[in-house]
Amino acid sequence: MRAHQIMTRSVISVTPDTSIVEAANIMLKRHVSGLTVVDATGKLVGVVSEGDFIRRSEIGTGRKRGRWLRFILGPGKSASDFVHEHGRKVSEVMTDLPVTITEDMALAEIVDLMERNNVKRLPVVRGDKVVGIVSRANLLQAVAGLAREVPDPTADDDHIRSRIIDTMEKNDWCPFGLNVIVRDGIVHLSGVITEERARQAAIVAAENVEGVKKVHDHLCWVDTISGVYLNSPEDDELAKAS
Repeated sequence: MRAHQIMTRSVISVTPDTSIVEAANIMLKRHVSGLTVVDATGKLVGVVSEGDFIRRSEIGTGRKRGRWLRFILGPGKSASDFVHEHGRKVSEVMTDLPVTITEDMALAEIVDLMERNNVKRLPVVRGDKVVGIVSRANLLQAVAGLAREVPDPTADDDHIRSRIIDTMEKNDWCPFGLNVIVRDGIVHLSGVITEERARQAAIVAAENVEGVKKVHDHLCWVDTISGVYLNSPEDDELAKAS
């Protein structure tokens, strides 16, 4: 999937001269956590987000740096902090030169950019004009939409079993002696694991195969040094019940 398939097209923007109070009220009223900043021609010049309102003099959250740190950082940093904490216009608190994406950028690249730059949203531009915005919420909506079950005509027990085995065998956490039994979409996993986290990985791998209704865990854990052998929690519960 690409940006244009999930982006929000109705982007709320302010100008560099918009007051801090007005920008904050717009964000509260429109239930958004960030705004794009555009000039008189509509060109993107910055982004302002709720994070820009954290360090503000009005609420007494301005930075308090020790004398030694102020000396190391120099007067320029103190001056910048003062402007950010006391500024009255969006231009004085916004992030200028924001990271942007294009409409055809793949979601994997978008996520990489978000993580690398520690941002929650990315403006989508065509030339220098904003045409949309992709936020973490958009990505969440995409996951929810794609996770809906789509009928698979080949999702019979034999196909399900083959797909589970193929998926697991590609990974280094695949249980030793893996055995998969499928009856009417209900999966029973057995084999040996030496790392407890492999249990959850195996269950998730099976659950993600189309047609699977339920997964039963019969994977045994073995300590490679002592040889200690433990049944799965599910099998232990069944044993207690009987």
